[in-house]
Amino acid sequence: MIRRYRIRLLCFWPCRIVALCLLVALAASSRADDATQPNWPLIPLKRPAIPEVCRTAWMRNPLDAFVVAALEKEGLQPNPQADKLTLLRRVTFDLTGLLPTPGECEDFLADTSSDAYERLVDRLLRSPRFGERWAQHWLDVVRYAETDGFKLDRLRPSAWRYRDYVIRACNDDLPYDRFLSQQLAGDELEPNNPDALIATGFYRLPPEETNGSNYRMVRQDILDDVTDVFSTSFLGLTLGCARCHDHKFDPLTQKDYFRLQAFFTPLIQRDDLPVASASEQAVYRRRFAKWEQDTKELRGRRDALLVEPRRAIRDEVIATFDADTQKALNTVERKRTPLQRQLVALAGKQVDRRLSRAHRRLDKDRRALYDALEKKIEADMPTPLPTAMGAVNLPGEPPSTYRLATGNYNRPRERVEPGFPECLEMGSRGKSRAELARWLCLPDHPLTGRVIVNRLWQHHLGVGIVASPNDFGAMGDKPTHPELLDFLASELVRGGWKLKPIHRLIVTSATYRQASSPNRNASAEKARSVDPKNNLLWHARVKRREGEAIRDAILQVSGQLHPRMGGRSSCPQLPTAMMENVYAWNADEQSCERNRRSIYILSKRNLVYPLLAAFDQPDRVNSCPVRPATITAPQALAMLNGEFALTQAHFWADRLIAEQGHDTDASIRSAYRRVFNREPDAHEMEAAERFLTHQRQLIGSSSDRNGNRALVDLCHALLNSAEFLDVD
Repeated sequence: MIRRYRIRLLCFWPCRIVALCLLVALAASSRADDATQPNWPLIPLKRPAIPEVCRTAWMRNPLDAFVVAALEKEGLQPNPQADKLTLLRRVTFDLTGLLPTPGECEDFLADTSSDAYERLVDRLLRSPRFGERWAQHWLDVVRYAETDGFKLDRLRPSAWRYRDYVIRACNDDLPYDRFLSQQLAGDELEPNNPDALIATGFYRLPPEETNGSNYRMVRQDILDDVTDVFSTSFLGLTLGCARCHDHKFDPLTQKDYFRLQAFFTPLIQRDDLPVASASEQAVYRRRFAKWEQDTKELRGRRDALLVEPRRAIRDEVIATFDADTQKALNTVERKRTPLQRQLVALAGKQVDRRLSRAHRRLDKDRRALYDALEKKIEADMPTPLPTAMGAVNLPGEPPSTYRLATGNYNRPRERVEPGFPECLEMGSRGKSRAELARWLCLPDHPLTGRVIVNRLWQHHLGVGIVASPNDFGAMGDKPTHPELLDFLASELVRGGWKLKPIHRLIVTSATYRQASSPNRNASAEKARSVDPKNNLLWHARVKRREGEAIRDAILQVSGQLHPRMGGRSSCPQLPTAMMENVYAWNADEQSCERNRRSIYILSKRNLVYPLLAAFDQPDRVNSCPVRPATITAPQALAMLNGEFALTQAHFWADRLIAEQGHDTDASIRSAYRRVFNREPDAHEMEAAERFLTHQRQLIGSSSDRNGNRALVDLCHALLNSAEFLDVD
């Protein structure tokens, strides 16, 4: 430890004495910290005993015992349960990301049975909206996007299939061990399962410079990104810190980093993974073979026109590449090394893209002939089958992996074989990604179960048991309730790695059901003093809706939210001022496509839908385990001045008038029931009526379209309220 704090001692004695004292103090402090900070996350998982507590009447399930035990140790007590309406809005948001409808609210409040809440939870867990809500959390962690990033930010046409796979997995309660295994090794473990092939799209999520010149560097950047995100997503470790040198704080070496990377070295990108059934593929092959035979002569004439321009373009493009990539492209396919095949797969996309425009170099007469031939060739071409982006192993021996000095691919050191971090080997060995997946899913693996249940706890309770979900290491936050974390992880394994039972266990606990506002009594005052950050969970936290949930709730209230699930991403209307942006998209023609849930919005790296950007949507370049919850001026501007919020307020007002006519009281009450799931109190009714009267006088009847402009303003104001944006 002392070598971490080496200080250059100066020749002057006073300076040398001060430096020496500082060195000794730092070393002693470091030894003390080491003694009190054991590597708890690296200890194999064991199921803890449920603690005995006094406050048993408050508890709902075993989770509460761990929370109560920590509170009783400090002489504190938990909050009472929140009211039914608060619980309804809270759990509906947490499990579906939406508001409860007025009908759902009435049914739940009228249900006086003892298990009404539990049956509500079961209904929400079965809802297809559950997958749309919880898939977004996972997509944040793996930094999902549908474009390449960098300057050109090209679209990845079938990337959305990975998003839909995650939604299906959440809704079907695909066991987490299989969910994990399909993403890491779906092509090895389930080669005939289209979903497993789509899942390997995990390897296609890194940003990629598809218009680059040095594809050796592009390849290494992708490998580094996959290694880093794998370690934070599945292991909760910042292994990326060991890319250039041994980890400064965790027992992870640079060799560990590249041994883990060696599992991914054999991968080659594929954009044509089949997702159609075997029978559909057989039919397509027959049709395509017939089309090839019928168009052989036409295609020969077309290709003859392009020989010279294609040769010129190919030479021009390849000349811009690094020497290794040039050599790979100029080597005949059967003689290419595994590394060269990977470089060709990466650089070939740019070459093919340029070659596809070769016809533009033809003179007028040849271009006319080319166009005529192309039209005939495409006339009877079979419609291509759907495909997915993913990755598979290169056939044969994979490229060698080396420990890289300072992480530089130009400075290879010794060769390394695939392997697990030494501090986590647990007697296991493996060389394939399938073996990597099996190792991660060992029942007593120290990290896999702990990391994922911590993520679930974080989104339900507001903060994880480990508040740094991507970093369980020495520099991450220490667990507030380590035994509770282990209990949840062991429950996950015991239940066959299914996540929905863990969700249910958490949201039906008394801990989750607490009121957020502390009581005004001596106990609460003591709790504020002892635990001001609520680490011991003595009350519930108020959470802010994420940008996606805000947009979805606005559409839901206005009656414009379209329920269609899956498929190609939607392009909602962008503000007029953004249409000059080079990365802007053209809005879908049909409103039903524009108004789907926000998880289906085209996920571009260089352009974020403005409302989502204002409310802290991640950058899609880095893994985001916890979204910040900022309060900024752009948020107020997006909600008050933004075209989307105002447009939806108009739709909502029109809906109220269609339902209630021009009955002011009925419209106000209906608005409150829809947005807050409750009746307005007397003060709110008076304030709303006064506001409408004032706005009508201000606007004037002549400019008040259908008499509802004032009602639009009221709806707009309600959408800007804290009660709408926050979840109690």
